[in-house]
Amino acid sequence: MNYRGYATSIFGSVADKYESSFQAVKDSLPKADIKIAYRTYISVAFLTSIIVYIAALVATIIITQILLKPSIIMLTFYVIFIPVITAAMSFLLFNYYPHSRVSTRRKSIEVNLPFVLTHMGAVAESGVPPQVIFKLMAQFKEYGEISNEMEKIVRNIEMFGVDPLTSVKGVAEKTPSDSLRQLLYGFVTTTESGGNIKTYLKNAGIQALFEWRMKREKFLQQLSAYAEFYTGLLIAAPLFMVAIFAVMNMIQPTLGGYTILDLMKFSVYALIPLMNGGFLIFLHGVEVEM
Repeated sequence: MNYRGYATSIFGSVADKYESSFQAVKDSLPKADIKIAYRTYISVAFLTSIIVYIAALVATIIITQILLKPSIIMLTFYVIFIPVITAAMSFLLFNYYPHSRVSTRRKSIEVNLPFVLTHMGAVAESGVPPQVIFKLMAQFKEYGEISNEMEKIVRNIEMFGVDPLTSVKGVAEKTPSDSLRQLLYGFVTTTESGGNIKTYLKNAGIQALFEWRMKREKFLQQLSAYAEFYTGLLIAAPLFMVAIFAVMNMIQPTLGGYTILDLMKFSVYALIPLMNGGFLIFLHGVEVEM
């Protein structure tokens, strides 16, 4: 029996019993394109966490005895808390990974969708069937996760014999992107109602490109405000602070029990780099993918 099967045989009933507690993980697995059943995934998470706990316990005992040689009280503290914290982090990582994977796939889809729609609209103008459009989009791996979603549609049609509209609906239900889901459902609705697919894809592409341009223009406007903020707070303010410290050092070399020189070193080597790092993290959070 392989690792997954062994884990499921032990913890499968636990996963079933507490299914409601892991509903978010269960919903995220298909959207994350993780090809593992919910029951197996949670069972593997439990078994792996127990193995991590045992490994951390053995490692803690060996390391503390060889290197630290602590007292009985501290040894007890290390032995109890370090393995528990390590195992808990392992289990939380298993729970977090599907959500992280969903977010990554969603971002890839949202970034490439306007260009895919434009491409699909251009191909549709030639009069080829929708199945050919999906197959062509699946071949362009430059489109990231969208090409994978299109590949699923084609696979369901060609390998499993599913009709095109049912295949499109199935992919739409599991895609992590709301925009792509609306596009696919709109494609199905337009086809079932006898609408013009060429017009639908063309209009969807125009709308998506318009929204893409608006987001970029808004972000560029925000960048100018962020630049002024950075110049004032992280360039001018540190220079002014260093000048103040230099003057204070000549008048009163200590402040609150600390020397002015120590405060200056702390500001230059710790505070200012931390503020710059925080600003970079902030920019990464608000950045619009190009």
